Amino acid sequence: MKWIDNISLTLVIIGALNWLLIGVFRFDLVAFLFGNMSLLARIVYILVGLCGLYLLSLYGRISESRD
Repeated sequence: MKWIDNISLTLVIIGALNWLLIGVFRFDLVAFLFGNMSLLARIVYILVGLCGLYLLSLYGRISESRD
């Protein structure tokens, strides 16, 4: 499962950088690259959101590894 953790973390970091660009420069990189709410842009947003939800499981796995 380590590969899915790495992919998820990478996508969440991309999402965080996109939000940074939106907050600081009002520039949506995903919309710029794939079109404003195009099917591909929506897929990217969905994948980033799902990866964020998946990474919530890290809290449980981190606490289990400390025990």
